[in-house]
Amino acid sequence: MITVIAKSILHNIGVLLVSFLVAYLGRGADLLLGIASFSSTATCIAGCVLLALGFFVRTWAAVHFYQHGLRVVSLAPQATLITTGPYRFSRNPLYLGGNVFMFVGAALFLGSVMALVITALHLPLIDRFIRREEEQLEQTFGEAFVNYKRRTRRWL
Repeated sequence: MITVIAKSILHNIGVLLVSFLVAYLGRGADLLLGIASFSSTATCIAGCVLLALGFFVRTWAAVHFYQHGLRVVSLAPQATLITTGPYRFSRNPLYLGGNVFMFVGAALFLGSVMALVITALHLPLIDRFIRREEEQLEQTFGEAFVNYKRRTRRWL
């Protein structure tokens, strides 16, 4: 179990770094476009809370993947339908934790308007990717996935 938790934490440190990379790129775009930072104590605190929440949600979700012998990053459909842990509340806690909470958290922490814009613009693309994954899951798991989809929201 400790190995699974350590692996999950290490995996999500990479996502945390990507979140800050996007925020730094956004901050650079802000500077190029002459957009002032909106950074304040409140936005830094809100950013830290979202970063921590996102890291926790992603790590919790990754632990469930690894416990079932699955890969967190996989282009092939998964062999197991996970409906426990954070998957009771969201069908996509990995995306929710990383692409929403962590990206928004890093943008708020740095006070970057363009990082928020980048995050907002990429979410419809992520949602489209999720819908494609859900089609694969429905083909693989049939009625079990349909029932899961009925009782669990895509995001929150």
